[in-house]
Amino acid sequence: MASEEIKSKKQRNDECIINCLPEDLIERIFLRLPVSTLLRCVSVCKHWHNFIRDPQFVVSHLQCAPRDVLLFFQQESVSGEPYPSDAILIDEAWSPSTCAVPVIGPDDFLFGSCNGLLGLYTKTSTIKVANLATGECLHLEKPAKNVKGDHFSFYSFAFHPVTKEYKITHFLGDCVEGRPHNKDRFSTIQVYTLGDEKWKDIRTPEALSLISVRNSGVVNVDGKMYWLTEEMLSSWQHAVMSFDLWEESFAMIQLPAACEDHDYFGPRKFWIRDIDGKICIVTAQTSRYGPKALAGELQIWTLDNTVEQQRWSQKYNIKNPPNYIPGPHFVHRDRILAQLCSDNVYAYELFGENCDVNLCKGVNLLDFSPRKPYNMQSYICVKSHVRLDVYKKAGIVRRPKQLEGWQLKKWETWKCRLSKLADLQCRMHKFEHHLLEVAETMGKRCQFLKDKQHNIAEHVLTELKQVLQHKPDNPDQLRSIRRLNWVGYSQAQQKLEVRLSKTEDMMKVVEQAQDMLDQDASVAGASSSDSPDKEEQGSLQH
Repeated sequence: MASEEIKSKKQRNDECIINCLPEDLIERIFLRLPVSTLLRCVSVCKHWHNFIRDPQFVVSHLQCAPRDVLLFFQQESVSGEPYPSDAILIDEAWSPSTCAVPVIGPDDFLFGSCNGLLGLYTKTSTIKVANLATGECLHLEKPAKNVKGDHFSFYSFAFHPVTKEYKITHFLGDCVEGRPHNKDRFSTIQVYTLGDEKWKDIRTPEALSLISVRNSGVVNVDGKMYWLTEEMLSSWQHAVMSFDLWEESFAMIQLPAACEDHDYFGPRKFWIRDIDGKICIVTAQTSRYGPKALAGELQIWTLDNTVEQQRWSQKYNIKNPPNYIPGPHFVHRDRILAQLCSDNVYAYELFGENCDVNLCKGVNLLDFSPRKPYNMQSYICVKSHVRLDVYKKAGIVRRPKQLEGWQLKKWETWKCRLSKLADLQCRMHKFEHHLLEVAETMGKRCQFLKDKQHNIAEHVLTELKQVLQHKPDNPDQLRSIRRLNWVGYSQAQQKLEVRLSKTEDMMKVVEQAQDMLDQDASVAGASSSDSPDKEEQGSLQH
C-alpha cells in the first residue's frame, strides 16, 4: 500500500506540466516569482526544492530582483517621547510602504544592506544579520563590548564577488587606558567573515581619522571598502582610503583637483557615496548661518577605475542643493533623494551633468515629522532568499541574553497605540457594516413610498443610494492588520478621520429617512430600533 502511494506521488511529479518543460524555461518562470512565492514552491516537490535552493539560481534570482529604496530612521527622542527605529520601503513606482519591516527592532541601528540581508546592531546586545524577505536572523557576538560613542558608520557589511563571502567590519577606536574608547582616531579594523569562529583584528598603516568616517560615511564596492580620511597636504585636505576585504590591504586615492570656493559661503563638506556601483565623492559648501545647510553648488565626482589608472570625472553639478544628503545610496534610477527643512523627503529627477533641484519637479515621498531632520539613512535593497542557516553552527553565533525590542517596557506606549488603532479600525468596520444594513432596509421602505408618488421619499432614496455605493463586497471580512510603520500609522489615523466624517453624513441621511418613515401612516409599524447606536458612534469619535 505504501509503495503504491509513493509510486502515485512520483507519477504525479513526473506528469507535472511544468516539470515537462525545458530546464531553461522553468528557470525563466521561477526568476519572475517573488521570494514569498518561491518559499511556498520549495515544498511542492523535491525537484523544485533542489532547483530553488541551488546557489546559482539564488544568485540569478538576486540579479533579476527589483531594486527598492530603504529609508531608515533610527530610534530617537522627540519632545521627551521615545520614537522607535523604523524603515520605509520605496518601490519602483516611488510609493512608500505602510507596514513595518519585521526584522528591524525598535532599538536597532542599521549599518548595511547587501543581497537582501540587513546588518543591524543595538548598543547593548549582539550584531544581527537578517533576511529582509524571509525574516531569518543570525545574532553574532560583538567584536568589542561597551564601546563608548559607537556609531553606525563604524560598522560595514559587504559581499565579496570573488570569494562569495559576507564580511562585517568594525572601526575600533584607539584605546584609552586599555579600554576601547571611540574618540578621534582608529588603528584597527575588526573583520568577521560569516561562518568563521571569531573576529580578526587588522592594523591600519597609520592612525586614521574616526571623525572623518562618522561625518562622511563608508561604502562597499566590488569587494573593497572605501571611506574618507584627513590628508592635509592635498588641495581639499581629504583623501579616499580603500581596504581590500580579500587581500586585507590598504590603499590611498587622491581626490580630484579642488575648485575655487566662494568667500560668501561657509566651509566645504564631503561625503563618500555609491552611485550605480561606483565610488562617488559628494561635496558642497555650507551656509555661514547654518552649518548643516548646504549652499552654492553640489558637486558629484565619480571614480573611474581603468587598467592603467584611476581617474575622477564630474558626474553632476547641482544648483540649489538640498539641505541633507542621506547615504550610502542617495541616487536611485536617475533621481536624487533629498531631505528638506519642510519635514519632507523628495525624489528629484536629474537631467544631464548640470541640473537644478526644482521643488516643483520633485516627487514628495513622505513627511518624516515629528522625527528630527538629518537623521535618515538611504540604502538600495532587494528581496532575496539567501539562506543564513548555513552559518548558524559558527561558535560566534549567540542568542541575545537580555530582553530586547518590543519586550522592553519603554515601548509599551507604542504597542498600546498600535493596539488601540487596530481596535478602532475593527469597531469602525463593524459600525459601518451595521449602518449600511440599516440604510439598505430604509432604501426598500422609501422605494415603497416613492411608488406612491411621495416626493420626499424620492429625495431621501437618492441620498440613500449614494450611501450604499460605499458598501463593500464582503462586509463581514475585516482585513488582518499588520504592524504599521509610522507612515502607515499616520495614514491609518487620517483614513479613520475621513471614515468617521463620512459615517456622520450617512447617519444624517439614515435619520432623515427614519423620521420620514415614522411620520408616514403607510409605514406606521416601522420600528426606530433599526437605527444605529449613537453611543457607538460617539465612542468612535473619542
